Amino acid sequence: MTNRRTFTAALGAAALMPGFARAQTTQTITKTGARNIVLVHGLFADGSCWSAVIARLQAAGLNVTSVQNPLTTLDEAVAETVKVLDRQDGPTVLVGHSFSGMIVTEAGVHPKVSALVYVAARAPDAGEDYTVLAKTFPTPPASAGIVFDGDEGRLTEAAFLRDFAGDLPEAKARVLYATQQPFHRALLTGKTTHAAWRTKPSFYAVSTEDRTINPDLERFMAKRMGATTIEVKSSHLSLISHPQEIAGLVLRAAGQG
Repeated sequence: MTNRRTFTAALGAAALMPGFARAQTTQTITKTGARNIVLVHGLFADGSCWSAVIARLQAAGLNVTSVQNPLTTLDEAVAETVKVLDRQDGPTVLVGHSFSGMIVTEAGVHPKVSALVYVAARAPDAGEDYTVLAKTFPTPPASAGIVFDGDEGRLTEAAFLRDFAGDLPEAKARVLYATQQPFHRALLTGKTTHAAWRTKPSFYAVSTEDRTINPDLERFMAKRMGATTIEVKSSHLSLISHPQEIAGLVLRAAGQG
């Protein structure tokens, strides 16, 4: 299994290869585009949360894979994503929602990744403590709804419906709540060792009605990375409530927008 240590060593070698440097990334993606899309989900969800976005990307002729984030540790989540990236046959857009912005930021330095898309997602710098960064902005309401059973965390039903999926029909939100995957406490302690957005073209979708990550924190991270940014009047789950806008941003990152 690929782990973060072997991945880091491989990146060191890749950095010596032509085309790995920042100066070439934007021009390369503009000329060649990307036919592969890899999507990564965050907390309180599974890979199926991307279904409406996947359908639109497939209709555009793209090869799409949704990673099943194990929600255990950052190292294991990155390793799972790297395995999927290794299987791609060319330039690939790596997309992350919510917590998986941590994964995109770390795994996005993979040489097959041509662009990054963050959907209401964390976007730390290398070695940055995201929790400390987040505390410089008002705490979003969903944080109070996280409960733990031993080392496994999840959102209460009330917090899920109100603060995570607030703009979805209640019946649909309840279905998503029923499929919620618990995360391991250790997942929250991981820190990135790379910041892929420093060397790859980046795109960001801010959710203006977000109650899970503060929208102003999202704007700060998007501005800091110099991302092409859109704002969507949405809850944290814009990928479900506004799949057309999110798919459109991914298509732009793939050179088709």
